Amino acid sequence: MLERIRSFIAFDINCRSLLGELAEVQSKLVSTGANLKLVKPENIHITIRFLGDIYLNRIDAVHEAMEEVSFAPFDVELKGVGVFPNTKYLRIVWAGIHKGSRELGNIFDQLEPRLRKLDFKPEAKRFSPHLTIARVRTAHNKRELIRHVEELGDHEFGVLRADCLRLKKSVLTPKGPIYSTLKEVCH
Repeated sequence: MLERIRSFIAFDINCRSLLGELAEVQSKLVSTGANLKLVKPENIHITIRFLGDIYLNRIDAVHEAMEEVSFAPFDVELKGVGVFPNTKYLRIVWAGIHKGSRELGNIFDQLEPRLRKLDFKPEAKRFSPHLTIARVRTAHNKRELIRHVEELGDHEFGVLRADCLRLKKSVLTPKGPIYSTLKEVCH
């Protein structure tokens, strides 16, 4: 039987100053006393497409689909903090993407039909570029968390150069996921 791996396509955040800013905001969120599961700074990324469990023999085909996507390196400005799905039902705290969202959407739009040809199911949700920085476990101290998120609504994190689209492997462990790069397309 063929081995399967959990995978996604993303841009990594490899700028120390950006990671430092993200960690600082995470600390402010933790100070609310909310019940949060923080994303480790080294695991924060911009997901273009979650693939789920795929067979190892499909990695090369996914990589070929990634190579067919046309993009030049571009800047992504990270700005603002918000929540998904809404303030009544908090699940995810995210850092927003100000500049570069159009380019990220274009990459998704090019990739999606190529993945469908490989028999991946269509993405159920509309593409919304963001960085997940925390998951909300319970509604404990929800009001205080929302207040901090609103205060950080215009927070400027900095700029990332998006030049390497990566196919990532995700191994879930009790201490959190471990990500590794399987393939990449760099410009």
